[in-house]
Amino acid sequence: MLPFPVVLRRRWLVFLGLILTIALSACNFHQFRTEAAQGSQFVISTLGNPKTFNFAFNQEFPNVFIFTHEGLVNQNGVTAELEPELAESWQFSENKKHVIFTLRPGLKWSDGQPLTAADVVFTFQDIYLNAAIPTDIQDGLKIGVSRALPTVKALDDRRIEFTLPEPFSPFLSSLSDAAILPAHSLQESVQTKDEKGNLKFLSTWGTDTDPQKIVVAGPYTIAQYVPSQRVIFRRNPHYWRKDSQGKSLPYFDRIVWQIVESTDTQLLKFRSGDMDGLDRLSPNDFSLLKRGEKLGKYTIYEGGPRSGTNFISFNLNRARNSQGKPLVDPIKSRWFNNKAFRQAVAYAIDRPKLLNNVFQGIGALQDSPVSVQSSFYLSPAEGLKVYDHNLEKAKNLLRSAGFQYNRQGQLLDALDNRVQFTLITNSENKTRVAMAAQIKQDLQKLGIQVDFNPISFNTLTEKLSSTRDWECYLLGFTGGVEPNDGANIWTSKGGLHSFNQGPQPGEPPIQGWQVSEWEQEIDRLFIAAAREFDPAKRKALYAQYQQIVQEELPSIHLITTTALAVVRDRIQNVKFSGVDRRGIVWNLYELREE
Repeated sequence: MLPFPVVLRRRWLVFLGLILTIALSACNFHQFRTEAAQGSQFVISTLGNPKTFNFAFNQEFPNVFIFTHEGLVNQNGVTAELEPELAESWQFSENKKHVIFTLRPGLKWSDGQPLTAADVVFTFQDIYLNAAIPTDIQDGLKIGVSRALPTVKALDDRRIEFTLPEPFSPFLSSLSDAAILPAHSLQESVQTKDEKGNLKFLSTWGTDTDPQKIVVAGPYTIAQYVPSQRVIFRRNPHYWRKDSQGKSLPYFDRIVWQIVESTDTQLLKFRSGDMDGLDRLSPNDFSLLKRGEKLGKYTIYEGGPRSGTNFISFNLNRARNSQGKPLVDPIKSRWFNNKAFRQAVAYAIDRPKLLNNVFQGIGALQDSPVSVQSSFYLSPAEGLKVYDHNLEKAKNLLRSAGFQYNRQGQLLDALDNRVQFTLITNSENKTRVAMAAQIKQDLQKLGIQVDFNPISFNTLTEKLSSTRDWECYLLGFTGGVEPNDGANIWTSKGGLHSFNQGPQPGEPPIQGWQVSEWEQEIDRLFIAAAREFDPAKRKALYAQYQQIVQEELPSIHLITTTALAVVRDRIQNVKFSGVDRRGIVWNLYELREE
């Protein structure tokens, strides 16, 4: 029997939950009745506000471009095979240095203007390959030791030829992340500068732009953006896809993307009928929703291992900012840059406990930066180093590296400094908050004081990409089957090389940035693997890269989650898999109501 105060508190929580559900349902009744008159709609959610409406500057996921933009090629969300998108076909030359793409006939932009080879040339030549424009797309197109870029030219209105400086096996995969942009809307901004001498394009199509002015080629246009509330997407009447009966796609007239800054609130909104689908369910959400699947008229989808990674990472940057101040406290920097310290932390984190307690056993231990679905994944059985939970081994590693313990069991460095650092993650993600809380407890057993500070996702990304003002973070990267897609993370000059972020275009300079020998070796391996077209030889090169990451541990990988999603039964054509980071909306154009 529970103590009286506990019973009373539980009844009070149930009562509050009923009130919230009734209130939400009452509000939604009027909302849905009003929206029904506007045509069919699909309501889903995201945790944070979009950062930009300009695809060239996107560094987040999910993003609005899932709904609005398309490229020459696309990845199938179930098979991971590359498929034609705006291009209907492509052909490599015999020496693999020339690729000719042929666009589909009759393509149009959302404003009705024709989409031609000139738009493709503009997109690459004037934006993605432009040294004056800092875009992560360029990282995936830098080829060879010289990091040379391809050239592009139009052969006619529908054919485009790319010329590569050397054979580059991940070229098609790189293009799957490169949306085509409209020359007639953006060319002037690329050719003119503002009063500060910067290209106007750098400040074009921010989230303060009137959505009606944003021209796209994807299934939906941005109709409305209300910060911290919603983004509404309207069906693009000029979209090129048709179904087998010749009906123009997409089926839904609009998508409502609610901005709900808490996974708990997202779940509440789904259960109250305010949303049609939830992607990236936590194990707790899965357990709760599974019981009501039939009664609630929804289906839970299990997509196998989710592509991507989650990890903690230490700030290894030894540089100073433009004022000469170290980016990381020099005392802590010495700890973080000590491989034995990082390995000890890896041994101290109880990943099986994380899997059982936070993920309820739904997932697997993760040991590699490459997703398990990839043919290039190196498993522990194939020789990948792993860090099984071993607290004693962790302590011995620290002692051998000059650390020591005081009488209270606190870890000190060789100069008697107490080992203490701040761990951050995004507060909106309750699963990550729970993971970080346990990691704090695990490292306390190692004598380390972890100050856990959950912060907003926007603040976290600002720290990682701009100020570099952080010590340790817990986060995840969406993944895929092509390792080179992670070049901007793992190569030393990549735009998302967060654990040792170098100088970036358009940012204040930093001083004394150092690249370690093992980082340089990873650079070399990525270049060598990109030159190689033999799958077995490519796998051997990517295996070396994975072994270096597991030896040096710039990131300590944690758990591979199982892909879980829930969608209402009235939504048809759902094809869910953990392979694609877009989850339930990778085939958005063919989702429809029953």
